[in-house]
Amino acid sequence: MSPAEFTEMALSFDGTLGQPHFDRTAFKVITKRIFATLQQEQELANIKLPIADQLVFCSLHKSIFPVPNKWGDQGWTSFEIRKVERHIILDALSVAYGDVIKRKIK
Repeated sequence: MSPAEFTEMALSFDGTLGQPHFDRTAFKVITKRIFATLQQEQELANIKLPIADQLVFCSLHKSIFPVPNKWGDQGWTSFEIRKVERHIILDALSVAYGDVIKRKIK
């Protein structure tokens, strides 16, 4: 998957916008939280997953791994987008988006 395809996929979720965030693009639900970021040059996406889901996704592919710092402990998970199948990235984005929506409804 290319950075452009990832961007299109992330923006396909209802009420999502992309905006600059340091050296990357952040994807967030409008007026809510960021659920994914993309560092285009490195072709690396970080997706915010619940911890249990992070463990499952990391077991699927060696190109999916927790962010190696405190952010990873909170569920932020790195995806090397050129190496991971499209359907897996879509599933991860769906989980992350759903978690943001669920948290804001409570």
